Amino acid sequence: MKMGRSGTSTQDVRPPVWTLRAAEEADVEVIAELRATVMRPDLERLGRFDKTRVRQRLRDSFSARYTSVIVADGVFVGCVTVRPDGDGRWLEHFYLAPRVQGRGLGSAVLRDVLARTDADGVPVRLNVLRGSAAQRLYERHGFGVESQDPVDVFMVRHARPGHSVPATPAPPGAPATP
Repeated sequence: MKMGRSGTSTQDVRPPVWTLRAAEEADVEVIAELRATVMRPDLERLGRFDKTRVRQRLRDSFSARYTSVIVADGVFVGCVTVRPDGDGRWLEHFYLAPRVQGRGLGSAVLRDVLARTDADGVPVRLNVLRGSAAQRLYERHGFGVESQDPVDVFMVRHARPGHSVPATPAPPGAPATP
């Protein structure tokens, strides 16, 4: 049996069946908890983890209007926020539960988001913590470094009109767009 990078069989590494649903105000606490879990290792590495602040920053910037909840195999596994920002979009609060990371789900969701922003002809900006593995994901999808400071790396991906990133093929009924 072929093994994946974490020692699991490749049958365990395939992307789960997923959908996006519009977030609701009631989702804020479960998303704040996910953020704390996902960001803790990088924030600790940078000496910036604060168990209260990591959750409060999400609560303070949460917008159900621009957030989608990621549901895989019928269970909450993450979220992504894409909000208008000047001439483009700002991608933020893109978190996946550790149990589904490394299975292609992040790439699938990101391809879906980028297909829509390409169709709109707008750039997408984001920031990641320095040294975060998420930076490699974004680079694989065409983001480049715009600037950086001691904590954050700011990235941009310019629209590719007429060259939309194909949305991930999905089983009937998935993925739904927000």
